[in-house]
Amino acid sequence: MEEPCGAGAAAPLRGDAEEPKQGSVLFLGGNEVKSCAVVKYSSAPPQAAFARLQEKTDLKLPPANWLRESAKLGPAGTTILGNSKKSKPFSSFGMAYDFIDSVGNDVDVVSDSENIKKLLKIPYSKSHVSMAVHRIGRTLLLDELDIQELFMRSSQTGDWTWLKEFYQRLIDQKWQRKKKSKEHWYQKAILSKFLYYSINGDGAAQPVPSTSKQHQEGPVAGESDEAGRASWPAPFEMPSSLSEDPGASNQGLKNDFVRNILWTFEDIHMLVGSNMPIFGGGRYPAVSLRLRDNNKPINVLTGIDYWLDNLICNVPELVMCFHVNGIVQKYEMIKTEDIPNLENSNFSTKVIKDIAQNILSFLKSNCTKEGHTYWLFKASGSDIVKLYDLTTLCEETEDKYQNPFTMPVAILLYKVACNMMLKKNQNKKHYGTIRTLLLNCLKLLDNGRHPQIIASANYMLSELFQLDEPKKEDSADFPINGNSDESYSEEEEEMPDSDENGSYSNSSDPPDDNKAVAIIKSVGELSVPEKYKSVHRIRPSCAFPVCHGTEERCRLVLNHVLEGLKSVDSSVKKEGDLPAADPSTPIPLKYEDESTSGGPESLEKQMALFLDKMGSFQKGKHSSQSGMIPGSWQYKMKLQLILKSSRAYYVLSDAAMILQKYGRALRYIKLALQCHDTYCCLCGSMLPEVLLFLCQCLTLCGDIQLMLAQNANNRAAYLEEYNYQTKEDQEILHSLHRESRCQVFAWATDLSTDLEYQLSVSCKCYEAAYEILLFSNLKSQNPEQHIQVLKRMGNIRNEIGVFYMNQAAAVQTERVVSKNVSTTEQQLWKKSFSCFEEGIQNFESIDDATNAALLLCNTGRLMRICAQAHCAAEGDFKREFSPEEALYYNKAIDYYLKALRSLGKRDVHPAVWDSVNWELSTTYFTMATLQQDYAPLSRKAQEQIEKEVSEAMMKSLKYCDVDTVSERQPLCQYRAATIHHRLASMYHSCLRNQVGDEHLRKQHRVLADLHYSKAVRLFQLLKDAPCEFLRVQLERVAFAEFQMASQNSSAGKLKTLSGALDIMTKTKSAFQLIRKELVAEAEQISKDKSPAESLSVNDSSAGLNKEEVLKLLGIFESRMSFLLLQSIKLLTSSKKKIGGSSEEEAALRTNKQVYSLLLRATANKGLSLLERTELLLSLLEQLAPSSEGSPGTQ
Repeated sequence: MEEPCGAGAAAPLRGDAEEPKQGSVLFLGGNEVKSCAVVKYSSAPPQAAFARLQEKTDLKLPPANWLRESAKLGPAGTTILGNSKKSKPFSSFGMAYDFIDSVGNDVDVVSDSENIKKLLKIPYSKSHVSMAVHRIGRTLLLDELDIQELFMRSSQTGDWTWLKEFYQRLIDQKWQRKKKSKEHWYQKAILSKFLYYSINGDGAAQPVPSTSKQHQEGPVAGESDEAGRASWPAPFEMPSSLSEDPGASNQGLKNDFVRNILWTFEDIHMLVGSNMPIFGGGRYPAVSLRLRDNNKPINVLTGIDYWLDNLICNVPELVMCFHVNGIVQKYEMIKTEDIPNLENSNFSTKVIKDIAQNILSFLKSNCTKEGHTYWLFKASGSDIVKLYDLTTLCEETEDKYQNPFTMPVAILLYKVACNMMLKKNQNKKHYGTIRTLLLNCLKLLDNGRHPQIIASANYMLSELFQLDEPKKEDSADFPINGNSDESYSEEEEEMPDSDENGSYSNSSDPPDDNKAVAIIKSVGELSVPEKYKSVHRIRPSCAFPVCHGTEERCRLVLNHVLEGLKSVDSSVKKEGDLPAADPSTPIPLKYEDESTSGGPESLEKQMALFLDKMGSFQKGKHSSQSGMIPGSWQYKMKLQLILKSSRAYYVLSDAAMILQKYGRALRYIKLALQCHDTYCCLCGSMLPEVLLFLCQCLTLCGDIQLMLAQNANNRAAYLEEYNYQTKEDQEILHSLHRESRCQVFAWATDLSTDLEYQLSVSCKCYEAAYEILLFSNLKSQNPEQHIQVLKRMGNIRNEIGVFYMNQAAAVQTERVVSKNVSTTEQQLWKKSFSCFEEGIQNFESIDDATNAALLLCNTGRLMRICAQAHCAAEGDFKREFSPEEALYYNKAIDYYLKALRSLGKRDVHPAVWDSVNWELSTTYFTMATLQQDYAPLSRKAQEQIEKEVSEAMMKSLKYCDVDTVSERQPLCQYRAATIHHRLASMYHSCLRNQVGDEHLRKQHRVLADLHYSKAVRLFQLLKDAPCEFLRVQLERVAFAEFQMASQNSSAGKLKTLSGALDIMTKTKSAFQLIRKELVAEAEQISKDKSPAESLSVNDSSAGLNKEEVLKLLGIFESRMSFLLLQSIKLLTSSKKKIGGSSEEEAALRTNKQVYSLLLRATANKGLSLLERTELLLSLLEQLAPSSEGSPGTQ
């Protein structure tokens, strides 16, 4: 047999967790009963060995130490020994408060051991049973409900009159208080003396004759009827004391037991309070001591009593002292497992186990409503056990606080929920249970009486909803069903149980039983194994509600926050001093347009005021308009509720932002910041996490203002969203306005119609967030937030820079009359440049090379706009490329090169790298083109200009990537082809105009030829530039003609001619493309019936410039005609002189034939463009073989 747990060990503090010890398995009467007891708390001193009294000791004589405190007994004194004080009506609540971890979860029953024994003896006993039953989660709290005591009080105070009337009407019509007999007091007195003798020790058991008689006559001192009476607390007239200290001792809620034991009996877990005296000195470390009258045999009830006491306290042996008329006769030692087999006291432990399981199942199945007080009642001598719901009966009277159990139950529900909330690591699975506990707690409370608990419970309910979760299905977080025993609902209608349980078959019951929730028709049923099964027929609705979206979750949070705020506000007495405000009247949301807004200048002032105020918060200034005292519970709770509402509005705003409902998002962030403003007004010192949250709010506000600026076309819809307000939001605002004007962040949350103002507000929001991070030293602790804010600052400055740059470009296009740059333009350039510069610094400070490169690129573009603005308006004088233009283009080039250096290599960000390269190439190309087309001859020599153009063009080519396959590749190829064409034209022009230096002429000839051939090759790759290709080829022909003019020998001329004709034939691909375009257009026209449609198609045909084609066609025909004529002349003269070869004769024939066809075609003016194109194609086809075969072909 295991040693008793903890009886002699040092007692742990109440509520301390102990490792459960291995329980004893007792084999009693052939039936196996499992029992394990773990002492959770003990106030008893170490066990003293009991003193064995000599025979013939007279217990009627008091010992010398009687009723005196003893060192062996400790401070517990008389309570521990023999003063079997009546259990207090709230004893289970005292234990529950001390062992809150066990309540609602692990333990089935919390009760005094006397109540447990009384329940298990129901089938054996005729005495009455009256107990109050409460359910908290899966735990039942059992307390004695002393009807006699209750009604005595009722006659004095008028409380519980409804129950007294009900009791007299239905149960005992002639109720009267039963007095305890003289015998009762005599037995108590000798037991008390016996126990004092037993601890008195060596020969100290000396009687005190002088006082013997008076002690025999009346009740034991301190044991009078008054002293033994249960102390019922009055209904809560003054709930404020309870609000401040829910465990107040004057409510009778103390845990007065000597020891609290976690007792597991079979599969039932019980937290039991016991005052049984335990001694040492037997064969075992612990024994219980009993006094028996030798003339009265032990009956079953006594045997069960002794057996259960020893099991509960894990005492292995019972020492029994027998007396006759108070004279000690003998002692007897009995093992605990032998008690059920004593003579005249035989009972089956298996039956006791069945009774325990049946009673627990009966109570669990029927006491389903948390917060309700149930009454388990069996009348004296009756076999029927009834269960009443006193809360429902009480509700028929006017005041639910007539039930004194209401407050202790509410407090316990609240405490259990608090305790579960504190277990952060595993409380998520209990959220459903916590929520149910708190909702049931709130049902029991009255706002006028218990505002603190109501506010706190609502705050905890709001805390259950996680606002900062990653976005995912909420149902994954919370199981739809709770755990079996915890899944109970107060709303579910009770369904009749099956007849075999006998609980609900009312047909044969007397009519008065319709008030009972459930009935056990005969106590004998309790002995039948599994007669009452714990039927969990209660809907599992304590699961956490499944929120179908962020908005729903936040709305639930705000609903609880509002209830909490109302509770706090109602308890602050100084309401008369406040300006009257009606919570149902909407608080107008300020709407600003450009006529009223002071623009960015006034914004600067508002920002300065805001930052000044933020600085004052750091210094610890605070004030509350409503008169709340800092440090009071109202003050602390309101701060928490306001912060929670601020977070909920922030999450709502973020969700609206994702849905692109920017008006709604701005409204929510405005509410979040108004909450924050009130928090700042109340709070003396700002916690780092609160400042960080403010920083996040301002960042989101900046994002929203930026999106509103970028989506100006939907402004009407956004305004409507912004001005909408729910009643809940109005009431929360009303509560906020009790403390503050909520205007500190007004500058950030107004909806303006002015684009520049919106962008400025966005920028100021980010700047404010950055300032907060700086002066609160949060920068190093939250690097991620710091980077995000700087990135956004860089981005908004880029947006504002682009805005001013576009405005400057617009002003430039409108400037027609004035030839000079206006001051407005210059101001816009400065603003734009300043924004870009600050943005670049922001990105460089966080090593964001890509974005820094993009801003450098935009600065380059600004420089180009400045350059364009400086080009002189075309007037009477000849336009020249000005030095200002050159300066700004060179600045643009510098910025583009910086952008490339910032990126370092293409791999960092290929798209940005390619974009910067393209812009750089374009700048060089534009500058070279302008220098070429509007040569500054008044300032520079022709040769220098040509050199600069050539260098710029080559640099443009360097940054123009024609090889990489991308969307931009055709553009690059076209640009490169154009550059080669322009360079070739320039060298061609130089060659024509140059005299002298033969070496230079030769160099220009080679370069012209090289660039023409490169231009041709690139234009050939493009399938959409036939005109450009044709023009280059015609220039090449002109170049050949120019060379031919300087030639003297006919052979040389013939060779150059055939080369020129060869160039002509190679334009065939360009004419094929032109024909394809024209054919497609003709087909489209034939398909369309109406002339109007055909006209529109004509205009928009695949981008073919017909005027250009006609012009080029005319030049082509004339040059071809000229070349053919010259060729015919030279070939004919050559034939006359030396007699030509067969190839030359064939070429002559072909040339004559083609020439004749060409002359006829040009003479015929009625040919369409398509016909002329097709004719030229056929002529080129004929010409091709002869030109390819003729001598000297290139």
